[in-house]
Amino acid sequence: MPASIRQATIPTQVKDPDLVTRRRRQIADAAVQLFIRNGFHKTTTRQIARAAGISIGSLYEYCTCKEDILYLVCEQIHAEMERGVGQAMTHASGGKEALAEVIREYFLVCHRMSDFILMIYQQTQSLPSQWQRRVLENELRITGILVGVLARLASSGELPRLTERTIEILAHNIVVLGHMWTFRRWFLAKHYSIEDYIRLQTAAILRMCTAGPAEPSAFAGPGPSGKGKDPEASPGGRPREVP
Repeated sequence: MPASIRQATIPTQVKDPDLVTRRRRQIADAAVQLFIRNGFHKTTTRQIARAAGISIGSLYEYCTCKEDILYLVCEQIHAEMERGVGQAMTHASGGKEALAEVIREYFLVCHRMSDFILMIYQQTQSLPSQWQRRVLENELRITGILVGVLARLASSGELPRLTERTIEILAHNIVVLGHMWTFRRWFLAKHYSIEDYIRLQTAAILRMCTAGPAEPSAFAGPGPSGKGKDPEASPGGRPREVP
């Protein structure tokens, strides 16, 4: 996984930040395969050091415990996913085609990294609470990229004017549909190629996007006419839209 690791507050006595980045990437690359194959709890730091080609003493100069290494692995996976989506945004043309290109690249990243994504979901509970929060923040940051894409397309008129709530739900749908290829691949991969999956899911997402800003309003309860009211609707009854 070539993407860089965002350095967190993991302590180290090494003064060279470039060396810290390189060594931690080296450790994370070695650890992820062991975590996938053996599981987090059955993998030892000595095994990780051996796979990384460094001594156990050198490993502890860059990570204080195995949980730090798991966090670095999660960071590296999220960085790779962000890189893929960012590249798709750079090369995207415009309009619905731009959204389709971003969805495609995101799904392809999920396809390439399906073992890694599954590992994050299975092993995140082994992290200390501070690292768990960081992992969730990383997930939300990726969702936020998709929110930004949808909001820009809605603002420019290339998609219907969507409410903020609708955009947020659509972005989460895209993220979860990408992850679904990982969780349901035991079935999906037998019946669909990744290209089939991307084509069908992209068409479904674009249909949702072009359906307009209407939202279910049952949460607000019945209004004077017996119909529900959107809690985010303006006094005139129109849902709040992205400007």
